[in-house]
Amino acid sequence: MKPRACRCALRSVDPLGWVRGRAAAAGLAAMLLAACGTPPVTVATPQVDGPQVPAVVQPVVADVNGQVLGRNDRLLIYRPASGDQLGSIAARFLGSADLAWMLAEANGVTMVEAGSPLIIPLRPLNPLGVTADRVQTVPILCYHRFGTGNSKMIISPARFASQLEWLSRNGYHVVRLADVQGFLSGQQPLPPKSVVITIDDGYESVHRHAFPLLRQYGFPATLFVYSDFIGAGDALRWPQLQEMASSGLVDIQSHSKSHRNLIERLPVETEDRYRANLDAEMTVPRDVLQRRLTGVKIRHMAYPFGDANATVVDSAARNGYELAATVVPGGNAFNAQPLLLRRTMIFGDLDLDGFKSRLQTYRNLATP
Repeated sequence: MKPRACRCALRSVDPLGWVRGRAAAAGLAAMLLAACGTPPVTVATPQVDGPQVPAVVQPVVADVNGQVLGRNDRLLIYRPASGDQLGSIAARFLGSADLAWMLAEANGVTMVEAGSPLIIPLRPLNPLGVTADRVQTVPILCYHRFGTGNSKMIISPARFASQLEWLSRNGYHVVRLADVQGFLSGQQPLPPKSVVITIDDGYESVHRHAFPLLRQYGFPATLFVYSDFIGAGDALRWPQLQEMASSGLVDIQSHSKSHRNLIERLPVETEDRYRANLDAEMTVPRDVLQRRLTGVKIRHMAYPFGDANATVVDSAARNGYELAATVVPGGNAFNAQPLLLRRTMIFGDLDLDGFKSRLQTYRNLATP
């Protein structure tokens, strides 16, 4: 069969059909190779070039990195070699080992079997996280203080550790808040069971108790600080903020300047003065944090007390914020409002079963 016929055969496969399983991958690879009865041609390791990738099947001979059986601009069929892992294959073809979940999802596998072909999606199969019966949602968890005490706002290090351990052992993916922005725009799919960790205010206990545990599990988190609090009382100091920011795990973002309730206009404020003060609550922490902390770019915020109205949201948008969070509980689907994200409070008296119930990673779609 001529190359043109091979191209048609490959295009007949629908990448949005959620082809899964190693048997399906093997059958697809066999179909493509049978359709393209041309001798294999040795080529260099393919690069993911998006729409520039030729939509022509090009079987190649095996090398030390396994064997590419065929590809077009959407899919690649790969026969793994001994020693291949999902992470190493994702790094080779998709540019990051963190995208191993895409291979697991597309093939319905948790590990690689040498010689058993895998489908490698070169473009996201389902960036919105929508299937026939459900829609993916991303819960954003909200913590405040860590240590001992009777306040509901304080969570013990042991309880926080048990929550992180449970996430780690049960297939959850702790992603960065910045990743949610790509998900909301339809540009970046997120792994199933994605969750975001955020911490508000900027207490010193974050550095003392939470940061070592985040580092132990390799989980990223966003720390929302209000700039007037830094260095005061039991608040974080600048060197501690810089240490956490430089770790690559903790993203420092804004929690306003003074932590006032932004929806409440003070009796002494005129409408114009109120709007000017709102803008200051947005701009001052952004400017201070970016000036004092190396490598920090402020583009997200958490509203104090989780409260926002149209005036507050307008100020956030006008001052360049891309994501902003409330404390309305629940998960965020692809169509969530970026400046009114839901966040779920995690209190100190919440047991592990209660914690599990807060992890809304999908929403069932109503059936007729």
